[in-house]
Parts: sequence; C-alpha cells; structure tokens
Amino acid sequence: MHPRLDRRSMLYTIAGACGVLAMNPMALAQTEQAPREEPGPLDRDLINEYVDIAHFDLEKTKALVDREPRLIRASWDWGGGDFKSGLGAAGHSGRTDIAKFLLDQGAPLELCAAATLGFLDVVRAALEARPSLLNVAGPHGIPLIAHARSGGDAASKTVEFLIEYERRTSTPDSERTPEQ
Repeated sequence: MHPRLDRRSMLYTIAGACGVLAMNPMALAQTEQAPREEPGPLDRDLINEYVDIAHFDLEKTKALVDREPRLIRASWDWGGGDFKSGLGAAGHSGRTDIAKFLLDQGAPLELCAAATLGFLDVVRAALEARPSLLNVAGPHGIPLIAHARSGGDAASKTVEFLIEYERRTSTPDSERTPEQ
C-alpha cells in the first residue's frame, strides 16, 4: 500500500522539483538550438544555365546539381508567369533520363513531368482528384498531353488515357451513351 501524500507533502515535492530544474541551467540550455544560418539566394545565371542544360545533357546536369544541390528546386522565370524548373525542361524535351535523375535527387514531382515519364497512376489520381488539371500547362504553355507524347513509348498508355479522359469529359452528359 502506498503512503498517502497530504497537501503539504505534495507542495514540498513540487517545489523541490522546480528548484532542481531552476538550479541546472545546462539542462535548459541543451534543449535550445543554435540559430541556423540560412544560405543566400542562388545565382540567377547558374539557375538559367541549369534549366538550359536540363533540356539535353544528363552529365552536365549531374555536375551542376553536384556543385549546387539546391538547383533541383530552382526555377527560371521567363516572365509573364512562365516558370521552368530543370524537371520541367527535361519533361517537355522528352529527356526521361534527366527527369528520373532529378527526381532521384529530390526534385518535387510536377504533373507534366509525371505525364512525360508515363506515371499513369499519378496522372489518373490527379485528374480524379481535380479534373481541371487536364488543362494544366507546363512551361511555355505546353499542354499536359504534349508532355505525355514527349515521353515516347514509356508514356504511350498515359497518352491513351489522356485522350480518352478528354473525350469522356468533353462530351455533355445529355449526349453520352450508357457505356460512357
């Protein structure tokens, strides 16, 4: 059987515990983290070079990413709301080898690149969640279907799906047959 604590004993126990913590500033200091120094912005010329190279040269893309890993998240601003990442460049150029490398390095997946790579499950899930994504355009206004076509044989099922999806969704409900 446990001894019962009265109010006075409980207060002494709590006060003692607080006193021990207050007398040990090292315990509190160890929980604080030193301020992290944030790196500066990437050089604009380096971003431009990276996006340009990601259209056509895997080895140079690897070298640039090795030199500056933050490039995988960088985009070039062409103006007028037209932004292009290295993944976007590789995607609309049909350079699936470069796109796969960038994804392996941690580049965020973009829907148009997913279409180029033939990631049918990703494209299907995106359109099921948000049908208006069928009309999404990548860099330079290049449509989703064009990205899929640039993926060649690996993306052929994605191309077929997009064509069929557009056909089904563009037909008014009143004109659909029961099997549509």
